[in-house]
Amino acid sequence: MSKDKLTVGVVAPPAASLAYKTGAWRNQRPIFIHENCTGCRACEMCCPEGCISGDAKKKLFQSDPDYCKGCGMCANECPADPKAIKMVLEEK
Repeated sequence: MSKDKLTVGVVAPPAASLAYKTGAWRNQRPIFIHENCTGCRACEMCCPEGCISGDAKKKLFQSDPDYCKGCGMCANECPADPKAIKMVLEEK
């Protein structure tokens, strides 16, 4: 299979959406609550698309809406209490 084209039923490697903007089909998106962030980078490390970036010292992270699929793994893995990431329904 060519790296240039994905076919139906293909299992893509992590960060494959960087070549294909997939954010348009999500039904929820992460909201980052910076005052709850501990700067642990768990969200950045667990994102299967690698679309979360930020500054751990400043405790400021964000996701790229063009690539975020809304899977919620970042919110699920966030160890902060209360959580620093909340998933909300996408408004189109």
